[in-house]
Amino acid sequence: MKRLKPIGILLLSCSILATSCATILGGPITASQKHRPEKGEAKRKLRPAPLIAGIVTIPFFVGAISLIVDFSTRAIYKPMEPKSK
Repeated sequence: MKRLKPIGILLLSCSILATSCATILGGPITASQKHRPEKGEAKRKLRPAPLIAGIVTIPFFVGAISLIVDFSTRAIYKPMEPKSK
C-alpha cells in the first residue's frame, strides 16, 4: 500500500501537467479567439493536435479535463488572420 502512494502522486502530477495542451502550448490567446463569431461570420477552426490529444486521453479522465479547459479558455481555436484592406 505504501508503494502505491508515490505512484499515485506521480500519475496525478503527470496528468495535471499534461492537461490542456492548447492552453499550455498554443501561445497567447488573441482577440479573434476570445469573441464568438456572429451570424454571417465564418466559423472558427479548431487546432487539430490538442483536440486529438484530448480525445485520445479521455479514457484516462485527463482528456475530458483538458478539453474542458481548452474550450473554456478558447485556446483550442485557431487565431483568425486579420482581414487585408
